Amino acid sequence: MSIEQTSPNPGASGAAKPRVAIVFGGRSSEHGISVSTAASVLAAIDRSKYEVLPIGITHEGRWALVSDEPARMGITDGRLPDVSQIAESTEGQVTLPGSPASREVVWSEPGAAPKALGEVDVVLPLLHGPWGEDGTIQGLLELSGVPYVGSGVLASAVGMDKEFTKRILESHGLGVGSYTVVRPREWETEEGRGAVRERVAALGLPIFVKPCRAGSSMGITKVKDLVDLDSAIAEARRHDPKVIIERGVEGRELECGVLDTEDGPRASLPAEVLVGGGYEFYDFEAKYIDSSEVQIPARLTEAETAEIRRQAVLAFEALGCEGLARVDFFLLPDGSWMVNEINTMPGFTPISAYPKMWEATGLPYADLVDRLLQAALGRSTGLR
Repeated sequence: MSIEQTSPNPGASGAAKPRVAIVFGGRSSEHGISVSTAASVLAAIDRSKYEVLPIGITHEGRWALVSDEPARMGITDGRLPDVSQIAESTEGQVTLPGSPASREVVWSEPGAAPKALGEVDVVLPLLHGPWGEDGTIQGLLELSGVPYVGSGVLASAVGMDKEFTKRILESHGLGVGSYTVVRPREWETEEGRGAVRERVAALGLPIFVKPCRAGSSMGITKVKDLVDLDSAIAEARRHDPKVIIERGVEGRELECGVLDTEDGPRASLPAEVLVGGGYEFYDFEAKYIDSSEVQIPARLTEAETAEIRRQAVLAFEALGCEGLARVDFFLLPDGSWMVNEINTMPGFTPISAYPKMWEATGLPYADLVDRLLQAALGRSTGLR
């Protein structure tokens, strides 16, 4: 695959190179994965074409100025990185522009006058999970009038919520599995808990209990006996008070990347997740710590490859996504397809499938990042 690369636009402040604010970390349980994603992007971004301003958000929500040192930001010996370990100050705060009239970023510390850090041309929000990937930072950037990479407010919010993702995909004729949703108030009463147990029993076993608005396989439990249901829901609720319970399916687990181009969204070659090492499913440790194998390209027939790519683009457009997304599927034994979920800001770590799928399709990592930034620089904020 070949995608033409365009020349960078002048910066908002008149500089020769666009200035990119890379925002990562955040308040969700996917904080460390976000930092690792940022490390890979910082190491790959073409510094001859872009100036970079790394901004890390701590677990508490403080926007910190961090050093541009990607070597300190990776997963080491199974330990996830943390913004607080690389922040230049324990008290300072970065503030994004407050209105479209200015793109000035400001740094402030207690007892000191605010310091201007210059203007930014585009934001690359490498946040995973709630308080970032779910439309919240997208709304902030829309209010500020600063272009950004990725989907807008609505698509980001819908893509984060597995219930509404399924509802929209189903309305567009895409296959989704059987599921039920446990809403916060429902689980707080004995009557509600009883109703949940009845619905779950009707799904059949095994089931997967998941936080409804989380990613990176956080808080997921495979339940084979209903006696374990309550503890699985409790685990999911540690990440999100809203829980989704899905009936387990037997099928091959496949992924496909989608990228916006001038000619519309295009799909990558697909990947297949091959979970080994004693793991029953693609959970957090299998994904990020023990690195289960991902076969790229997936061993599919030409017709199967064409179909997963077609459905990936259809899912992308059904949610109104922009920029990029990763769509996860199951290929069932009868040859039918089921969409598992869609990720509007997929990981860019060294082991992440999204950039690997595009590299196999002919678009190397650094060129992929460049393509995303160029697309964002050419896109307005607001209604479009």
